[in-house]
Amino acid sequence: MSDKSVSADNAILEFRDLVAGYGKSQVLYRVSMEVRAGEVVTMVGANGAGKSTVLRSIFGLTDIRSGVVRFKGQDITGARPHHVVAMGLAFVPQERSIFPSLTVYENLEMGGYTLSGDKVLENIEKVFKHFPRLKERYQQKAGTLSGGERQMLAIARGLMTEPELLMLDEPSLGLAPKIVETVFEQIQLIHESGTTIFLVEQNARRALSIADRAYVLELGQIRHQGTGQELLSDPEVQRAYLGG
Repeated sequence: MSDKSVSADNAILEFRDLVAGYGKSQVLYRVSMEVRAGEVVTMVGANGAGKSTVLRSIFGLTDIRSGVVRFKGQDITGARPHHVVAMGLAFVPQERSIFPSLTVYENLEMGGYTLSGDKVLENIEKVFKHFPRLKERYQQKAGTLSGGERQMLAIARGLMTEPELLMLDEPSLGLAPKIVETVFEQIQLIHESGTTIFLVEQNARRALSIADRAYVLELGQIRHQGTGQELLSDPEVQRAYLGG
């Protein structure tokens, strides 16, 4: 895990008083939080709490009514996704948005669409080191992969642009326990290689165990925040989210 002494003013991502939703439906109510460079930050909460909407708002995929989103000190509120990607932010949605009719290799090439040809090849080799199983299946159609392999491919595609911040939405959703452990191990290795991580996850206990800091979202509002260990030991969080 990263150094807990990371400066509070070293925020790579922050949003303040964010009010957002979809059309007439409001989901987030004045949400404020930050991710500091070098951290793993986790957001947990029940289904429907608004966790995915937080990530989608950062990526310009919701209707933001008020508030501000900043990445590396720049206002990106409502910016187009391709602009945010070019700045060094990657988003892996829970839908595991891969191209099923393309091979593993072709999916990775698509993930590096903003890069030169030589850089694409270099970065494919890098992500294969994280996910050797994908290298074994590089000529296989993505639609024939297992659920765990599809998740690995989705994360690998997100890494193709060498993002400074990787946002992951429910990476363990629907996976077998053994595969969940593999995915979390890879998240930690990606972090140790220098990538800041913002993780939204329903598996609260596992997510909090790797978090430097964490937030609990409830009905579109931040209810608890602290280090991962503080929230793991918080009686209210244990009762509501950890089965304690």
